[in-house]
Amino acid sequence: MVGRRAGAVWALFGAIAAVSSFLVMHRPAGQRLSDLHIYYGAAQAVQSGQPLYGYVAENGGPFTYPPFAMVLLRPIAAVPEPVLQLVWLALTCAAVAAVALATGGALAPQARHRHLAVAAGACAVMLSAPAQSNLRFGQVSIFIVLLALVDAVGLTPARYRGALVGVAAAIKLTPLLFIGFFLVARRRADAARAVAAFVACAALGAVVLPADSWTYWTGTMLETSRIGNLASLGNQSVHGMLLRVGVPADTLPVLWAGLIAVICAAALLRARRLQLDGLTGRAAVLVGCATVAASPVSWTHHQIWTVLAAMLLIATRGPAQRVFGVLLLVIMTVSLGALLSDVSTYPGVQFLFENARSLGTVVVCLAGCGGVAAVAATARRRTSRTRFGLRAATVAAATLAGFALLPLPAGADPTFKAYTLDDADNPRYFFISPAWARDADPSATGPSSGTPATGPSSGTPPSGPAPTVPPRFGPAPAITLRFGVLRFGVLREKTKVRVNGVVDESVARLEYRSAPGGAPRDIPLLRVSTGEREFSFRSANLAHGQLVAYGADGRVLATFTKELDP
Repeated sequence: MVGRRAGAVWALFGAIAAVSSFLVMHRPAGQRLSDLHIYYGAAQAVQSGQPLYGYVAENGGPFTYPPFAMVLLRPIAAVPEPVLQLVWLALTCAAVAAVALATGGALAPQARHRHLAVAAGACAVMLSAPAQSNLRFGQVSIFIVLLALVDAVGLTPARYRGALVGVAAAIKLTPLLFIGFFLVARRRADAARAVAAFVACAALGAVVLPADSWTYWTGTMLETSRIGNLASLGNQSVHGMLLRVGVPADTLPVLWAGLIAVICAAALLRARRLQLDGLTGRAAVLVGCATVAASPVSWTHHQIWTVLAAMLLIATRGPAQRVFGVLLLVIMTVSLGALLSDVSTYPGVQFLFENARSLGTVVVCLAGCGGVAAVAATARRRTSRTRFGLRAATVAAATLAGFALLPLPAGADPTFKAYTLDDADNPRYFFISPAWARDADPSATGPSSGTPATGPSSGTPPSGPAPTVPPRFGPAPAITLRFGVLRFGVLREKTKVRVNGVVDESVARLEYRSAPGGAPRDIPLLRVSTGEREFSFRSANLAHGQLVAYGADGRVLATFTKELDP
């Protein structure tokens, strides 16, 4: 019966993998397996004698991994890219299944339940956002996780154990933290083999690609700007979250280093305890979560480790661990920031939703992934830990609640963007145009409570229905606000709020603040066609935002706050 159930769940996994791969291949060519396209183009560039780190793909993406990664990837240039895409998708799906198999012992210590648990775990991983991101972008991250996990769990022969971690670290540096785990867990021989394998792979990269190796190890490896905008929501590392909070540049390195030291130390010590108690799988996953938290950049496809931690929490004893595990699995599968944007009354709430994966990973690193509850030896120790856990949960809940009710610091919203002339061709932006301004009924505006600074110059908005916008300028806002110096519309979308409008010639400058006291953001005033100047910007939440119009003499002409929150 168990075999049939496991077989049925594996069939479900196959269906999920097939549908996911089909959807990836059904995407437009420019959005399909974009990272694999970078690997492919970089391999072709190297074969033609071009510098590896000078290559930039059509989508603007450079090659960011160490030279040894290209030594492994170089043969893909000999395969037609469409064939490579299909093979890569198949290998990614197989790697997801292998990751679930590698965690089988931790998911179900009893062998009779293991097959079903592994199959269910494979389905959960495949449905998660990190696995789907690996498929969508054609990423190597799932293979890095598999190499480190197999080695750390102890599935490789004893005489070679540690070598796969060294190979994984030579492809992407973050698995180097496993060497520290081997040392604190008294696996010194494994640590030595990992170091030797890492050095050997780096040396091989230097022999095959000497100039590129020199370029990488003497500077390129520190250029995090090559990886992309580290403040974007996709980067769910602690570093990314601090950037979104708006920590000053001179404070950020010290604060980040201090937090990472605490998080990694806690994770390694808990992993050591788990290893000594025979829970090697849980220890490996915990260290993997620490690599996600500690890396300066942890995109969605890096976060497989957090999905595995959620599964282990669900599989452990104790209702609190299982509830948190289910919550963490949900967070790693759907985007709370997008799903619950309509209930994010306060910017702080939206910030917590958008950084839930980062916060969940940090909680796992500090509290473990269910191992403490699983190895509690006595009722007294369990009671003591329960009391401590309740106190910690109360303090954490109060802290999060206080933070959630506060306005976001300046710069904490990475979704903010003020549009420029380069964006004018997109009809979703600048839907209020000079043509609309001239042709619309002068009385066709919605209610407003904007605060004019100069009395009559800001005008008094009459009431009435919103005007009809010409089709080529995109959808009309739900409410249109009109003043003497400025007219704008507010349009709520799935994950953001968009503000588009026009200003007259009395307005010399327009600026927006994401929170009271925050640093101002200049809003470009553009002549998209003829007549009045237009502007357009977006943000995840405008509840505490403030839009200010200035005259040529620096005088404030009008201020808008409540009008920005439709």
